[in-house]
Amino acid sequence: MRRVSKRSRTRDLRRWALPAGALTLVCGVLAGCSGDDGGVPELIWYTNPDSGGQAKVAENCSTDEYRVTTQVLPQDAGQQRIQLARRLAAEDPAIDLMSLDPPFTAEFANAGFLADIPQDVQERIKTQSFDGATTAATWEDELVAFPFWSNTQVLWYRKSFVEKAGIDMDKPVTWDQIITAASENGGKIGVQANKYEGYVVWINALISGAGGDIVSDAEKGADLSIDVESPAGDKAAAVIAELAGSKAAPSDLSVSNEGTAGSTFGSDAGSFLVNWTYIFHNYDDSAPEVAKDIGYTMYPQTVEGEDARPPYGGIGIGVSEYSTHKELALKAAECLVSPENQGVNAELTGNMPASAKGYEYPALADIYPADLLTLFQDSVDAAAPRSVTPYWSDISSALQSTWHPPSSVNGDTPASSSTFIEQVIDGGKLL
Repeated sequence: MRRVSKRSRTRDLRRWALPAGALTLVCGVLAGCSGDDGGVPELIWYTNPDSGGQAKVAENCSTDEYRVTTQVLPQDAGQQRIQLARRLAAEDPAIDLMSLDPPFTAEFANAGFLADIPQDVQERIKTQSFDGATTAATWEDELVAFPFWSNTQVLWYRKSFVEKAGIDMDKPVTWDQIITAASENGGKIGVQANKYEGYVVWINALISGAGGDIVSDAEKGADLSIDVESPAGDKAAAVIAELAGSKAAPSDLSVSNEGTAGSTFGSDAGSFLVNWTYIFHNYDDSAPEVAKDIGYTMYPQTVEGEDARPPYGGIGIGVSEYSTHKELALKAAECLVSPENQGVNAELTGNMPASAKGYEYPALADIYPADLLTLFQDSVDAAAPRSVTPYWSDISSALQSTWHPPSSVNGDTPASSSTFIEQVIDGGKLL
């Protein structure tokens, strides 16, 4: 465990603020400044790209009192963060609502970018939502975003492959077991190991599955503890090193992401895949023979006999502190995350609800087998959210720098990465 020393320096997102007097220019040059449309206020919701779920939900929540419209952010989560942060730092009123990746919620809240959610609304949303969804949307004991969808990863497998390999998928399996089975039977394992956030999601799940954390005492700000150098960190590094050095590693391991891992799984060498909930219907049109061959079970254990901690992903909806129609935006946000609208979004996008009630949306039972819907919920309950800290972007980038490529990971990686993360947060090193 490494305690990061406290430094007297400004670390919030206002370092992107524009010069004085530039705010008028911002709203003048950027399309879609929040305004009125024939007397009805327009609430602009900046969304992550999807297949139409958020647009449909926006339509559902538009009323005679206000109209919700959407603007789509870049595909890359890091670019989404940068675009929103720069504009919010300039107090741009063009953003009313925003879809936030959980790792960036604390950063935005700490910078003062998110409007306060009334206590009665907080209580309703907490009662409605999964515990993991609430945790990911909480900063300094306050709910600062509205949990919208909660994604998780499961272990997908090709039924024909596991039959050939003779591995029993009705019991919990470990990373070592699936790597061995794939290596000995000509299979390739799909993971996310490019130099991006998805790789850190894998690292976090492995460390959490070994009983550890990347960060503890996050509420202490710059005095947080970096815990990567630990027995759990060593076990996580051992899994990555084992896969990278095995015959089960795909040739594109160091640049693999959700899409390329899915392609590996759909190939003749497909065996196992860790990926998000959308995979179940990913091959329906393009490779129906693969779709019929898909099995699923809980995420692999890092350590045999210790419960797996699958990745947690999702989206929360934040209301901008600088919205011209802040009260209406707060009202709209509660509508957007209603269980019914979570179900609508899940039906259209495959991104599962952030509430148990959302899973009761009738269409989902027609789209997914009952045992898979149960697995999704059990996996969300068991999931390990990434550390909720304003410093997550720096921590994630430092992990990417020191754990990539996967073939470089060894027994020294946890210690060297802990040192580098500490230096980055303390201001002694640049990313």
